[in-house]
Amino acid sequence: MRIGILGGTFDPIHYGHIRPAIEVKQALALDKILLMPNHIPPHKQQPNLTTTQRLKMVADVCQQLDGFALCDIEAKRDTPSYTVVTLEQLKALHPEDELFFIMGMDSFLQLKSWYEWQRLFDFAHLVVCQRPGWQLDAEHPMQQILTARSQAPQGTDEGRTSCVHKNCGQIFPVAITPQDISSTLIREQLAKGEIPADLLMPVTLDYIKNQRLYLP
Repeated sequence: MRIGILGGTFDPIHYGHIRPAIEVKQALALDKILLMPNHIPPHKQQPNLTTTQRLKMVADVCQQLDGFALCDIEAKRDTPSYTVVTLEQLKALHPEDELFFIMGMDSFLQLKSWYEWQRLFDFAHLVVCQRPGWQLDAEHPMQQILTARSQAPQGTDEGRTSCVHKNCGQIFPVAITPQDISSTLIREQLAKGEIPADLLMPVTLDYIKNQRLYLP
């Protein structure tokens, strides 16, 4: 099985998370997408909502989307959500499956600041979402990594030299439809009493209204 993994604070989850995940799922013919809320994100400020509330919103979204499932492996952790630890655990749970960790180009450019970032390739492929037509500067330090990992033919020995398991270690750039949506913007709108119905799935908006979340 080919499984995509999209982590995030999801505070709240919105179409800026959902639509790219759907496009990646289609582009790479993935069987499933795991939406994985963070508990203690190491690169962001602490969430506005509780872990339970964010899990509920993501679970509701997954029930509405074919091939999507909630992954609570990080939400159950009491330590910072380091991606390499998570992927190692997920690979142990899915030893025969091919894992695709989804991130934006902005995150990829900062990858060397991540905890034990080199080991990410031991457990999964990376999917790098980028704007159509966008190219990384040839002099950027991440370009060499992108080129080497992207060009290794899938299934070859060169593409697996650093893999502890099979089916990992490559980078898949995927062009996605640009969207100007952020959780910060949505929270600001809600705090002003505005309803961002075009940015949230109806099930998410209903939960926010019923629970009276993100009020000033």
